[in-house]
Amino acid sequence: MRDDALAAIAKAATLAELKQVRIDHAGDRSPLALANREIGALPPQARKEAGQRVGQARGAVSEALAARTAEVEAAELEQSLAAEAVDVTLPVDVEPVGSRHPLTTISEHVADIFIAMGWEIAEGPEVEAEWLNFDALNLGPDHPARTMQDTFWVSPESAAMVLRTHTSPVQARTMLTRTPPIYIACPGRVFRTDELDATHSPVFHQVEGLAIDEGLSMAHLKGTLDHFAQAMFGDGITTRFRPSYFPFTEPSAEVDLLCHVCHNVPGTVESCRTCKGEGWIEWGGCGVVNPRVLIACGVDPERYSGFAFGMGLDRTITGRYDIADLRDLFDGDIRFTEPFGVGL
Repeated sequence: MRDDALAAIAKAATLAELKQVRIDHAGDRSPLALANREIGALPPQARKEAGQRVGQARGAVSEALAARTAEVEAAELEQSLAAEAVDVTLPVDVEPVGSRHPLTTISEHVADIFIAMGWEIAEGPEVEAEWLNFDALNLGPDHPARTMQDTFWVSPESAAMVLRTHTSPVQARTMLTRTPPIYIACPGRVFRTDELDATHSPVFHQVEGLAIDEGLSMAHLKGTLDHFAQAMFGDGITTRFRPSYFPFTEPSAEVDLLCHVCHNVPGTVESCRTCKGEGWIEWGGCGVVNPRVLIACGVDPERYSGFAFGMGLDRTITGRYDIADLRDLFDGDIRFTEPFGVGL
């Protein structure tokens, strides 16, 4: 019986075959198990020897089964690893990870920059009171921006409500409800009656900043914008001011950004597509807050001064990534947003 079992064990080549051998030669109804039961029917003087012989046979079968099982398991594992080997360098199709819209990401990035400077982020409604959108900011009743050709008005006309044309009303709301010092940045969506084309949109995004404190000047404004520019576009990027006019600031200036591609380097700037050979990129407007605005918002102009600035986030993205058509930002085509991933 032992020899038959050992021969069957040696012959088994798979774990399934070994399982059947275990049942046939080591199970409860195997010949050796049945022989073990018959020991009790033997004469007393023969039981000891028979028990030893049967026990030794069953032990040999168990040891052979364990050893053969280990050998077969190792062989099957080796075969499985060889058959299921995967070349991890091959390209595979995976589910798309998804991506965030660059406008969302850059708005949060701008907010992080100003929070790191100790400023606060302020928000306001997109449907705004006419007085806050225009009058409080020194845009008089006859200012052309208040016409139907430049502003979306909310019906009925008697409500004196508009879709905000800039985020400056957030600045006015803050000055009306808080006591200086005030340092806020206001990113948000604004509306103007522009035609939708490659460079214009009736809906676009801005970030504006306002600082009101004792002794602030254009020098503080220049330093703030230079730091903002470097945080956005890298070390070495500076700004320059060109005299301009805005009703809510005096003096006022247009802000130009040193081209972050060619850096206005001779020999490179002439062929630069980003700045079109100018070396500078128009970025936004700024200036010292007009005393009339301070008075309208309840701030003492004899004690406090301040500065304000505003930049278009859409133009910042299109310039930074050489996007030719502004409409790509608003079409909702995921093929446009996919390359941006989850960060800028």
